[in-house]
Amino acid sequence: MKTHCGYVALIGRPNVGKSTIMNCILGQKISITSRKPQTTRHRILGIKTEDDRQALYVDTPGLHQSQKRALNRYMLQATKGAIVGVDVIVFVIDALGWRDEDDLVLQQITKSEVPVILVINKIDQIKDRANLLPYIEELTKKYPFKDIIPVAAKNSTSIDRLEKVVNELLPEGPLQYNEDELTDKSMRFLVSEIVREKLTRLLGQELPHELTVEIEKYVEDDEAGIVRIAALIYVARPGQKAIVVGHKGEVLKRVGMEARKDIENLIEEKVFLQLWVKVKKDWFDNARLLNDLGYTE
Repeated sequence: MKTHCGYVALIGRPNVGKSTIMNCILGQKISITSRKPQTTRHRILGIKTEDDRQALYVDTPGLHQSQKRALNRYMLQATKGAIVGVDVIVFVIDALGWRDEDDLVLQQITKSEVPVILVINKIDQIKDRANLLPYIEELTKKYPFKDIIPVAAKNSTSIDRLEKVVNELLPEGPLQYNEDELTDKSMRFLVSEIVREKLTRLLGQELPHELTVEIEKYVEDDEAGIVRIAALIYVARPGQKAIVVGHKGEVLKRVGMEARKDIENLIEEKVFLQLWVKVKKDWFDNARLLNDLGYTE
């Protein structure tokens, strides 16, 4: 039997819903999501196998102009690198209009010679759907897209159509992963991302960009029937530690409760989760520290 397998890069500016689209396709949460821009920091592989076809979706950090910090530069390189060597590009924009950052993404895409599918996400937010047709007509003039697909990833609208188009474009070749695999990321990585997601959703606009999470311990205690996890939350300044901990530890307690539920759903085992907060001054602008914390391709 002939098989088809290929890499599919999900590219777009921050906060257009790339991670939500990938999670929707996989039917399981692999990439964390929030309403705050730049929630995704790494290239994350999601594997979708159906019969003789395997699509290897690569979720990427949102492409943006800021390169002030070492973390921003890492994220930019992670996104640019994701375009190299892929077989299909899914360029995600939102239905509320084209922005300057979308032009920045398009500039990167034009350097590639692979087919590009334009996905217009969040069509559920359009009050008058009659405005969508002239918007699509305008978009056809920007680039010879293989297809333009309006979707609403939040409620799975037209995601099946996107998958169908992607599968038709996959090149012939052997499957790269087992049928039951969903990602190439370790469980430690997925757990650290779940904790960071809860922090990102609960905290203010700026602080989530200046914190990261490291898993210090991940032990499967078979005798007790529980997985024991210790996570260390790094912040950039002493004042941020008090915010993350919260009054009488309330914020940290809530983060722990919500993260534990998601982790248990992911691994289908009972979890004992411990969280600590530590100051690591300006960690996001120190290339060596970033490498130590796993920000490396």
